[in-house]
Amino acid sequence: MSPHTPKDPLHGMTLEAILNVLVARYGWDEMGKRVNINCFKSDPSVKSSLKFLRRTPWARAEVEAFYIESLDEPAAPEAELPADSPWANWKAKKEE
Repeated sequence: MSPHTPKDPLHGMTLEAILNVLVARYGWDEMGKRVNINCFKSDPSVKSSLKFLRRTPWARAEVEAFYIESLDEPAAPEAELPADSPWANWKAKKEE
């Protein structure tokens, strides 16, 4: 029997996990620009945003739609550190 793979990209994702992914990827400022919700613009926090989104179905739908759209966007490349930086080879050394 083959494992079931759901077609819904939100399957298994909690609202908190979705919010954390979006904050890590875009930050509060960019999220406030892309989704016009005051809880992202005025003193944002995960806790206050979750409280608002759980009580406001239209706002939650917008955030979920934004998350689904973000899955299609390529990830932003990580900023390159200058070669003379002591942290430039940190990841390579850690993986060895």
